[in-house]
Amino acid sequence: MKNKIKLKKLVIILICILSLFSLLSVFINIYEFKLYNRNYNDKISGIVSLVNEKYPDVSDKEIIEILEKEKTDDAFLKKYGIDIEDDSAVLVNEKVYRTFIVINVISVIVLGTLMLSAFLFFNGKKDKEIAKITGYIEELNKKNYTLHINDISEDELSILKNEIYKTTVMLKESADNSLRDKKNLKKSLEDISHQLKTPITSILVILDNLIEEPDMDAEQRADFIRDIKREMSNINFLIQSLLKLSKFDANTISFIKEEIYLKNIVDKAVKNVSALCDLRNIKLNINGNEKAKITCDLRWQAEALSNIIKNCTEHSKEGGSIDIYYEESNVYSYISVKDYGDGISKEDIPHIFERFYKGQNASKDSVGIGLALAKTIIEEENGNIFVTSDETGTLFEIKYFKI
Repeated sequence: MKNKIKLKKLVIILICILSLFSLLSVFINIYEFKLYNRNYNDKISGIVSLVNEKYPDVSDKEIIEILEKEKTDDAFLKKYGIDIEDDSAVLVNEKVYRTFIVINVISVIVLGTLMLSAFLFFNGKKDKEIAKITGYIEELNKKNYTLHINDISEDELSILKNEIYKTTVMLKESADNSLRDKKNLKKSLEDISHQLKTPITSILVILDNLIEEPDMDAEQRADFIRDIKREMSNINFLIQSLLKLSKFDANTISFIKEEIYLKNIVDKAVKNVSALCDLRNIKLNINGNEKAKITCDLRWQAEALSNIIKNCTEHSKEGGSIDIYYEESNVYSYISVKDYGDGISKEDIPHIFERFYKGQNASKDSVGIGLALAKTIIEEENGNIFVTSDETGTLFEIKYFKI
């Protein structure tokens, strides 16, 4: 906008200069014409006075007729070397004519100089801006994204600079994201390697024992096989969870949005963990508003809730219970899961949603990825998950905001 105002002022100045020059030319021409008339009239007056003095018989009427005659014989002036087409009979007018020619030439030169100066000034500023933009692009080619070239003006070059600035921000974000993704990938690979090492090592040790002792007791052999199955289940769960998380990281998951009753999410999640609850003799107390709804993807939200209930089941004492409650308000839909286990230490609470994190009270079969996956899924549906814990148990609260 600033540059547009400057350009507008420049145009106004040029128009004013042209207007003043035009007015000056008009005044000069009028003055020149008056000088011509005065010089001619002076000479005619002298001639008429001389005629009256030398030839008193010539009447005023005859003199006026001569002056008003449109065309006269130019042979008389040629006798004195005056060409009526090219020369002036009044010599002083020749001098006046040359003077005004010089004035007009100087005026044109001054006007041209002013116009050229204005053009060069404006064009010079534009060249400087173009040079800056070229410099910015060269810096971008060198992967220097720390440029501040935003411009609040609205002329063409400023718009171009702003577009380059937007591109700079986009490229910087892309570079930062790429670097962050590489770091995350490196960390994930390290974590995966660490998580897989323990169960695979355990399986290899058990297999070595089975191979080296073909006459092993049947009951002990069965225990080893159950251990292998458990470790394989953990590895399978870890791989499946990692694949799901990688899809979220790559933003390749499409949620099927539909209006779902919270009861349906809870029922599906409970079904997923029913075998584990039966194994540990955990009772699930479910209560809530059966008309409460949420717009979400049923399968994914049931998966998130399953991981939370599974975590509570693993931290509950055998024969214990878990309370599940769901409700809906004008602002959000709500699900809570409450266990009565040993609780989570204050040091662990800030980290329990981190990938591969295991708290002090984590079970030996835990891989530390279920809650991280649950948090990722819930946040994808405009929700938040909160946790509070003490020595009497742990409470997970999920809020799906409607705004």
